[in-house]
Amino acid sequence: MKIAAVNPPFLPDYSRGQRSPAVTRSGTLYYPIWLAYAAGALEQAGHEVDLVDAPAEGLDEGQARDRVLAGGPGLVVVETSTPSIESDASFADGLAGEGITVVLVGTHPSALPEETLELGELFQGVVTGEYELPLLGLAYALEKGLDPAEVKGLCLRTPGGGSLRTGEGEKVEDLDSIPWVSRVYARHLDIPRYNNPNALHPQVMIMGGRGCPHGCTFCVFPQTLQGRRFRRRSVRDITGEVLWVQEHLPGVRAVFFEDDTISADTGRLRELAASFVRSGVSVSWTCNMRADVDLETLKLCAGSGLRSVCVGFESGSDRMLEAMRKGITADMSRKFMENARAAGILVHGCFMVGTAGETRETMEETLRFSLELDPDTAQFYPMMVYPGTEAYRQAEGSGNLTACRWRDWLTDEGLHNCVVRTESLTSEELVDFCDMARRKFYLRPGYVLRKLWRSLRDPDEAHRTLRAFATFRRYLFRNSRRR
Repeated sequence: MKIAAVNPPFLPDYSRGQRSPAVTRSGTLYYPIWLAYAAGALEQAGHEVDLVDAPAEGLDEGQARDRVLAGGPGLVVVETSTPSIESDASFADGLAGEGITVVLVGTHPSALPEETLELGELFQGVVTGEYELPLLGLAYALEKGLDPAEVKGLCLRTPGGGSLRTGEGEKVEDLDSIPWVSRVYARHLDIPRYNNPNALHPQVMIMGGRGCPHGCTFCVFPQTLQGRRFRRRSVRDITGEVLWVQEHLPGVRAVFFEDDTISADTGRLRELAASFVRSGVSVSWTCNMRADVDLETLKLCAGSGLRSVCVGFESGSDRMLEAMRKGITADMSRKFMENARAAGILVHGCFMVGTAGETRETMEETLRFSLELDPDTAQFYPMMVYPGTEAYRQAEGSGNLTACRWRDWLTDEGLHNCVVRTESLTSEELVDFCDMARRKFYLRPGYVLRKLWRSLRDPDEAHRTLRAFATFRRYLFRNSRRR
């Protein structure tokens, strides 16, 4: 069967694939990683797949629609996000027609399947949760003339405007069975177009595991797509893919592991580092990591090519960390930062305000904490709550959700917006604090001199810094109040 997997148009440079979709200040553009994994699984099953990334290719709605329909697909899979969901549903309706089944996938329809169906009239359904296996079942049913209602993991439109849930879909247990996503990128996408400034560029983004066993209230993927249970790829399979990237994509300079946290199993992480060294992996790598990894493990990772990590420190207040069920303390973050420096690993620190109970005092505590930790780079943002998460339900139930429509998750220009308030702080005050904290962190004379010195000594660091600053500088000196 001919299948189109589409990351649809919305805003220029819209990074739909990340945890908090937006047009970013730093020029980040995520791969459509979930869509690409699904495309690989469908191709492995013998289907002919056209993977279309409209934001990366600069396609408007008409161009994207023409591109999709020109391939004569029998099934169209449309990726979605919360801020763009109304636009996504409209785009999907524009593709639906005789002989074409159109379904929406992603975190938003997984959390709100019936509500998502109500946003359109013609597309046939949505997939709930992780979507490789439901899509394989749906493609098989359509090809064989079987009833799609027998496929688990769908919510289908029924005659008369109703809906039918087909039951919970299965998740992939043997992650080694899924084709390497880097090969999918090489076949379908323009690799240099994608960028995460925390890794060297060009880069590829892969997953070494799925699911996160930790209980953070705000993290969207474990609560809507992957689940809390941690599923692992084998060390051998991950090493094989990285070696393939090294050999077949010689221009690629980094591999970014987009796992919620690659350190969910530190024993396996040490095995992975040892395998990289043993196998001759020379490409650098970057990952998301919790602030609870010991010095020995960090040193082993650094010796295997780990250059930088993205860490959610979130808050300097243990009370706020407990409220968001982060599972770490401020002292654990201090120790982690000390260990990372000792191992020679760069750290991008994430700091968040707006958890229920946040006050001016706890925000100031977080700012002082960020300056004390002094990571290589930092981001400050109001808590982003999405349907399907505990944080969203808390904000909605307490009357602290300020959004009136899904588009409110972004400003007019597509930047992250603040859609929460607390008992003592308005949305505007949360945004203003993050703007102030960002300036205070980055405009310290000592910090600027340190970055200049490191850039002079390390051409890779100079390239990474200049590339990020080229877009980031537009937002550093002005407020981004909601519009």
